Amino acid sequence: MIPHPARPHRPSTAGAFRAYAEAAMMVAASTLAGLAMVPRWGTSAIDLLYLPAVLGAAILGGSRPALFSALASALAYNYFFTAPQRTFRIHSPADVVTVVVLFLVALVASQLASSVRKQAQIAKAHAVRNATIAGLARELLSCSSEPEISEVSARQLAALLRCNAIIVRGSPEPHIIASAPGPVMLTPSDIAAAALTLATGEAAGRAVTRVYPADWQFHAIRSEAQVIGVAGLGRDDGAPPVNPEQLLLLQNLLDQVALALDRARLEREARGFAALRERNQVRSVLLATIGQDLTPRLESIVNIVGELRRSGSVDKELASAIGTETLKVGRYIANLANLDLDGIPEPIEAGGIAIDLFNRRVSRNGEEVHLTPKEYAVLAELAKHRGRVLTHAHLLRTAWGPAQEAQTEYLRVAVRGLRQKLERNSARPQLIINEPAIGYRLV
Repeated sequence: MIPHPARPHRPSTAGAFRAYAEAAMMVAASTLAGLAMVPRWGTSAIDLLYLPAVLGAAILGGSRPALFSALASALAYNYFFTAPQRTFRIHSPADVVTVVVLFLVALVASQLASSVRKQAQIAKAHAVRNATIAGLARELLSCSSEPEISEVSARQLAALLRCNAIIVRGSPEPHIIASAPGPVMLTPSDIAAAALTLATGEAAGRAVTRVYPADWQFHAIRSEAQVIGVAGLGRDDGAPPVNPEQLLLLQNLLDQVALALDRARLEREARGFAALRERNQVRSVLLATIGQDLTPRLESIVNIVGELRRSGSVDKELASAIGTETLKVGRYIANLANLDLDGIPEPIEAGGIAIDLFNRRVSRNGEEVHLTPKEYAVLAELAKHRGRVLTHAHLLRTAWGPAQEAQTEYLRVAVRGLRQKLERNSARPQLIINEPAIGYRLV
């Protein structure tokens, strides 16, 4: 099940009041504990009682309640534990220093605790986002056709972003190929906004551009530098369907949709090539059979014509013409029988490794090697440009999508796996060569 991405946390007025109230209660509890300790142990260590209150306010409420707790702690310590008591005046310079140091220490501690809390929230948000992207990718892996991928994409986008979602393609004009949760109709302004996104790749529609007063917001689905489709998002209440904090998540989700559509297109083309190859093989067999059947008969005709010319029983010019035309027909048939109708490229050989891009197979010394999808994508791209250095960004964009161009660790893991499976000695690679700080090349 794909987790719902958490919307950015914006505390309400009631939530903020609760955070300040909790901070005040913790300061009050520290003060009561200090008042209970003073008759027996004095005020020498009372200031330390306020640090847990400040840290608790920072962890539970954030930076502002923590700052309030630090200020309240300094004032409470001044009011109850410095002479003269029950006033905010301070007679002793030592007490002044103690109050100031207490406030500064509490302030620093609150900022540190608040920073830890903020980092934990960011880590949690990243984990949810990664789980969301992985969940969509897993759903799309079970789809085998472009219409099925579009239906799943629209349904998952609608569920994850809690809005209406459509997938639009643009040939010959923008039209809906999938929608969720139900069928929808686009207005002329919506169609114009979708066409703008298809043409330019820029987001268009509600809350994005003022060119078109559209009800939907459209975002491009990109494959390399080409826009292959558009995702439309809309809400029944007319509010913007995506806030700025969700744009990165949306882009990552659309990258997964683009990869799935590319995969379906490549599989469709591969099936078409396979069918064409099979037809061409049948034609080659038929032509070869025709050649085998007709060649002996044509040779017999040529021999008969030669005997007739030598016997003088027929016109020599007519016999010569028949022989010449018969030889031409024989050459035509021989050329057709030798015609290569396949046109499918042969597997690429490199260092004892055979890479069959058509059948998506890799073998080493005749034995098939199992590769993960990412490992195969990296190896196939290197094989297409054999001998050339391909940059890290190029390989990451090809195998993982434009949003992952900076994740060089992904590429290192894939190349390490390829070397372990294909190289004779992965510690000294001879097949996939590293060009430091640039990229990789296939020998």
